[in-house]
Amino acid sequence: MVGYGKKLRELQIQEWKGYYINYKLMKKKVKRYVEQMEVGAQNRHNVLRDFSMLLDNQIEKIVLFLLEQQGVLAHRLSDIGQEHHALFQQPNSIIISELQEAYRDVGRDLLRLLNFVEMNVIGLRKILKKFDKRFGYKFTDYYVKTRANHPYSQLRQIFRHVGIGAVVGVLSHGLADLQDLQQSQGSYISIYDQPSYSHQDPILDSIKEAVDRLSNSTNFLQFLGRHAFIMQEELPSPSEDHIVDERYHFMSLLLNLANTFLYMVNTYIIVPTADNYTLSLGAAASVCGVVIGTMAVAQVFSSVYFSAWSNRSYLRPLVFSSIVLLIGNMLYALAFDMNSIVVLLMGRLFCGLGSARAVNRRYISDCVPLKLRMQASAGFVSASALGMACGPALACLLQKNFRIYKFTMNQDTLPGWVMALAWLVYLLWLWICFKEPAHENQGNLVLYEADTVHVAVENEHTQPLLTNSEAKEQDEDGEEENDNAEETKKPVTSIVVAYKLLTPSVKVQLFVYFMLKYAMEIILAESSLVTEYYFIWTTSNVSIFLACLGLTVLPVNIVVGNYISNMFEERQVLLTSEIMVCIGLLLSFHIMIPYSVTQYVGSALITFVSAEVLEGVNLSLLSKMMSSRLSRGTFNGGLLSTEAGTLARVIADGTITISGYFSESKLLNTTLLPALLICISSIIATCYRYNSLY
Repeated sequence: MVGYGKKLRELQIQEWKGYYINYKLMKKKVKRYVEQMEVGAQNRHNVLRDFSMLLDNQIEKIVLFLLEQQGVLAHRLSDIGQEHHALFQQPNSIIISELQEAYRDVGRDLLRLLNFVEMNVIGLRKILKKFDKRFGYKFTDYYVKTRANHPYSQLRQIFRHVGIGAVVGVLSHGLADLQDLQQSQGSYISIYDQPSYSHQDPILDSIKEAVDRLSNSTNFLQFLGRHAFIMQEELPSPSEDHIVDERYHFMSLLLNLANTFLYMVNTYIIVPTADNYTLSLGAAASVCGVVIGTMAVAQVFSSVYFSAWSNRSYLRPLVFSSIVLLIGNMLYALAFDMNSIVVLLMGRLFCGLGSARAVNRRYISDCVPLKLRMQASAGFVSASALGMACGPALACLLQKNFRIYKFTMNQDTLPGWVMALAWLVYLLWLWICFKEPAHENQGNLVLYEADTVHVAVENEHTQPLLTNSEAKEQDEDGEEENDNAEETKKPVTSIVVAYKLLTPSVKVQLFVYFMLKYAMEIILAESSLVTEYYFIWTTSNVSIFLACLGLTVLPVNIVVGNYISNMFEERQVLLTSEIMVCIGLLLSFHIMIPYSVTQYVGSALITFVSAEVLEGVNLSLLSKMMSSRLSRGTFNGGLLSTEAGTLARVIADGTITISGYFSESKLLNTTLLPALLICISSIIATCYRYNSLY
C-alpha cells in the first residue's frame, strides 16, 4: 500500500499543485519539532503555536482557492443560464444538446474540485493524528474545538464546503429542465414545484456521491455498511482496484453472506430454550448464561486463528468452520439423550470455535470490488440482522416432541439437529460452488482504511516524465517517504503492537462498543429467565419477543441512515444513543411493584434499538480514527472490535449465571447494575474525548 504523500503527488491535479496541503512540509516540521524537543531547543508552547500557524496558513490557502474556483464555476453557470432561458422562447434540439454538454463540463470540473477538497481533508486529518502520536498531546482536540466552532472558521469551509451545494442545485435544475424541454417540446416541469420529479444523469450521480462523502451525508445502504466495520483504503489506485476485480466471484460472496446468516441463527436459536434445557439436565436455570456464553468464550480464540488463516486461504477456513459447527450442533442435540451438561457445553464450545465471521469480513475487504463493497458490507449486516431475528422465530416453530430411532426430538434438541442439517447442506454447497481467489505473495491482503474515497475524475492529460527539479525534490524526500511506506505496510502480528497503535479516542470507542454489546447481551440472554419469573411466559412468547427485537434492526437503520445521520454529526448521534441506552437500562430496573410487561418490553426496546443505532455510528467513527496499519494483518481493526464485543458477551453471560445462582429474584437488578455503571462510564469518556471524534 502506497503512502499518502506519494498518492497525493500521483493523484493531484497538476495545474492546482500549489494549492494542495503541503503534506511533505508538515511531516518535516513534525520531525524537526521532535528533534528540537529532544535536545531542549524548543518548548511545548512554541511548538503548538508554530504548528497552529502552519495549519492555519495551509487551510487559508485551500479555502481561498476553493472560493475562487466556486466563483469560476458560478460565472460559467451564469453564462450557460442566459442561453438556457432563451430556449423557452424558441426550443432547438441542437442547442439543447450543446447546453446539456456544457452543464456536464461544469459538473466534471466540480467533481475535480470536490476531489481536491477531499484529498486535503484526508491530509489534514492524517497530519493531526501524526502530530498527536509523536508528541502525545491532545492538539487535535484543541485545534478542532477552537477553529471549527469559531464564527469565521476557515476549517468549517473545508469540512462543510459552503457554496458547493448551490452549484450542485443549479446543475441539477438546469439538466432536468433541458431534458424535460427536449422530451415535452415546450412544457415546463420544475424540480422545485414537483420534488418527486428527478433527473438521473451520470454526472449528477457522481457529484452526489462525492458530496455525500464530504458532508458525511449517508443513506441506508451506507449506514448498514458501517455496521460491518469493513474499512477501505482512502486513495485506492486503479491497479489495486483491477486486482480486486479479478478476484471477485459472486457465488463465493453469497456463500460468505450465507455463512454469516447461519452463524447468527445458530447463536440465537437456543436462547429461548436454554434455561429449560439446563433444567432437564439437572442444572440450575441460570446455567443458561454459561451455555450461551460458552460459544462467545470460544469465539474469542477462534477469531484470532481464523483471521490469521484468512491470510492464506478463504475456502479452507470456511470448510473447517462448517465441519466444526456440524459437530457442535450434533453434540448439543445429543446431550439430552446422554443426560450430560458437559456434552451440552462441549457442543456450544465447538460452535464458538467454528465462528468464521473474521473470514467473512476479510473476504469482502479483499475480494469485492470497491464499487460493490458498500453493498456487500450492507449485505453482511443485513444477513446478521436477519439471522438474529430468524433464530428465535425458528425456535418458536420447533415446539415438537417425538423420537426418531433412539434420538429425542423436542424443543430443546431440535435446534441442534436443524442447525446440524443446515451446516451439512451449506458444506456441500460450499465445496461445489466456492472459488478460491488468487492470493498475493504478502499476507497483508486487506485493502480497507478510514474513509471510502472514490477517485471520480482521472487526469485527462498525459503526464510527462519527471523533470530534473521534480526528481531532485522526490529524491530529497525519498528516504522519508519510503520509511513511512514501509512502516505503513507492516502488518500487525501481535496484540501488543496493536495496542500501541490505539489512540485514546480509539480506546474510548472500543470501550463504547464493549458497553453496547454488554447491554444487548444482558437484555437478550436473560430474557427467558426474567420473563418466566415475572410473567410466566412460555418458550413461544420468549421466541416471539426476541424475534421482534431482531426485526427492529433494519427499520431503525432505515430511519437513522436516511434521516438522522443527515441532520446531525456522528459524534452527536453517538452521545445521544449512549444516553438513550442509559435511560433504557434505568427504566428496566425492578423498583416499582408489580413489575409489568409494559415496563419490561418498553425498556428492553429502548435499550436494544439505541444500542443498534450506537453500533453503526461507533464502528463508523472507529474506521475513521484507527491507524492504517490496523487495516492489515492478523490483529486488524475488525478483529479488535470483534474481540471487544465478544469479551463483553462473555462477561455478561457470566454475570447472569453468577447472579442467578445466588438469587433469581434479584437477577434482573443485579445484572443491570454493572451494565448501567459501564454505560455511565462510557458517556463520561465520550464527553472527555468529544472534540476528537470526527
